[in-house]
Formats: sequence, structure tokens, C-alpha cells
Amino acid sequence: MTSTAPASSPPATPWRLVLLLGALTAFAPMSIDMYLSSLPAIGRSLHVGAEQTQLTLAAFFAGMALGQFAYGPASDRLGRRAPILLGVGIYTVASLTCALAPNIEVLLAARFVQALGGCAGAVVARAVVRDRFDHAETARVLSLMTLIMGLAPVLAPQLGGAIDAVAGWRWVFGVMAVFGLAIGLWVALGLKESRSEETAAQARAENPLRAFALLLREKRLLGYGLAGALNGSVLFTYISTSPDLVMGTYGHSSLVFNIIFALNAVGIIGASQVNRFLLRRFKPDQVLMRASAASVILALALTFFAWTGLGGEWTVLPLLFLALSTYGLMSGNTMAGALSVDPRRAGSISALMGGVSFAAGAVASWAGGMLHDGTPRPAAAVMFACLVGSALAIFLLAVPRKA
Repeated sequence: MTSTAPASSPPATPWRLVLLLGALTAFAPMSIDMYLSSLPAIGRSLHVGAEQTQLTLAAFFAGMALGQFAYGPASDRLGRRAPILLGVGIYTVASLTCALAPNIEVLLAARFVQALGGCAGAVVARAVVRDRFDHAETARVLSLMTLIMGLAPVLAPQLGGAIDAVAGWRWVFGVMAVFGLAIGLWVALGLKESRSEETAAQARAENPLRAFALLLREKRLLGYGLAGALNGSVLFTYISTSPDLVMGTYGHSSLVFNIIFALNAVGIIGASQVNRFLLRRFKPDQVLMRASAASVILALALTFFAWTGLGGEWTVLPLLFLALSTYGLMSGNTMAGALSVDPRRAGSISALMGGVSFAAGAVASWAGGMLHDGTPRPAAAVMFACLVGSALAIFLLAVPRKA
């Protein structure tokens, strides 16, 4: 890998801003990971089977995918603060509704609305980063945000499990409501408006649908978008299939599952910080290409051991850890690359990237679940297909080639 990045030292990190933006991106992992170990208790309480409780996860993914297409253009047109505050308010009320849900139908609807609110934080936070930083620095800041966001998969399962054991699953959603309220107050008091007048004028001059249509014509944006979405689909597939794999197929307790889940989150966090240091010497696209190639090799090895059964969980789980860790090397760089294509439409680009990612993740996790046969083989095959597609998008569409 040849170093071509500027040799000057990166500017000082605005830690207060990074902490706030990282917290805004944590709504999804908090809302997903905190309640996973409570799914059996929810089923018993509402008198439904595992298939119906799993739909609460699918409903959340659907809400995250759809909601971002509204908040992105709104943040370009109205500013960054107002859409975040609206979304956080919706999230808080929906979380309380989840906590009080009398049946599975109400819980499903509330989870969908909860996601519609929670997605505002992530989509607008990414736009705020692009408002303030250039391409390379955006990638570094996004990696730092991954460090903060990554604490949610480490801490949320443990916190959710403890709350469920002491007070029951409804209080898990109560804590989510408190989280939403706290972040809303932080935004109201600590986040300054960052949208530029150029962005505002551009947004007012065109219909949001036209903005999306114009962006979809950008070959590089499609490449970064597909690469990020397919790479993220590996994470979603893991989230949706890991409880049954670890606790069902391998027969571990919920405590062991939470520990394994946390370790994989640590791997992603660690890789995101390796990425931050690599970006001091190399361009984001250089790191992205090498990380993508490594992810395909790791996914191929995972698929081989999953299908042959050699070594059982002692080969599958370590390879799964390594394959998932590449997400930390790739996610910030695909997002930074996409946002650099047209900074005037940063909100709309962030919405496209996030919406497509959650839509692809929902399909991948659905496929992994539908094909599940009590072994790690289907999930490994889905992950391998996603990472091959991600690599093709990077090398054929996203990364500019010299004439």
C-alpha cells in the first residue's frame, strides 16, 4: 500500500462534538442490542412464538430504512438541529409505547415508529460531519464516532440482560426512552447549526425526489453506497442469526451469548481505530480496497469451515470475529467517500447511504433466517455473497481509476 496522503498532522479532534454525534448514531445499536436477550421473555409475556417476536427486529429495520429518506433532505432544507429534535421526540414517545404494549401488534407498530424517530440521529450526524470536515478528516471523525457508537453493542446487551432479570423486559424499553430524552436535551443545549447557506439554497431550489434522482446517476456514489450497504448487511445478518446460532446450535447460555456479542463489537471498534491511524498515512480509498479484499478472503474461509464443519464453533466463531471486524475498517471510508461526491447534498447522501444499508441488511438478515437449518452454513454463505458484492462495487464503481 503506497502512502499518498498529506504528511501534515491531522487537526485537533473536537471531542465534545464527536461524543455527541457518536451518541446520536448509537440509537440503532442501543435499540437492537439491548433487547435481544429479552426476546424469549417478550414471547412468553405476550403469548406469541419466536417467529413473531423476531418480527419486532424486522419492523425496526424497516423503520430505519424508510425514515432516513425523510430526514436527510429535511436537514438540507431546514437545518440539522430541528430534524434531530423531532426524531428524538418521536423515538422517546415510541419507546414508552413499547414499554406499555399490551400485545404483539402494538409492539410491532411501536418498534416501527421507534425506528422512524431514532434514524434521525444517525442520518443527520453524518451530514454534520461533512459540513465541518474534508474527505480524509471525515473518514477519521467517522471512525471515532464508530468507537463511541460501538460501546452500545458492548454495554447494551449486558445492561438489557440485567434490567430484564431485575425488572422485566418492559423496563428495557423504559431505559431506551430515558436515553432518548437525555440525548434530546444534549442536542438542544450543545449542538450548533452547521448547514451551510449553499446547502440550504441548493435544497430549496430542487424537489427532494429530484435530488435523489440526480444522486443516483453518480457512478461513484452508487459504488460507495452498494459497498457500504452490502458490507453492513454482514453485520445485520450476524445480529439476526447469532442468538439462535450461539444459544441454540452451540448450546451456550444467554450470558455467554452476551459476552461473545460484546467481543465481536470490540473487534469492530478496534478495527475502526486502526482505520483512524491508517488514515494518517493512506487515503481512505486505499484503505478501503485492501480491507475489502481481506474481508472476502476471511468470508471465504468462514464459509469453508461452516460448510465442512471442521473445528466446529472453534473455527467458526473466531473467523466470524475477524470477518465482522472488517466492518470497522470499511464503514467510515465508504461513508466518507459517498459524502465527498456532492457535499452540497450531504443530508440526502447520508439518507441514501443509511436507507439502502438498512434495506439491504433487512433482506440479508431475512435470507439468513429463512435459510437457517440449525448450522452456521446459511449465514456464512449470505455473508460471503454480500462481501463479494461489496468488493465488486468498490473496485468497479467507487474508486476512481487513472486514465
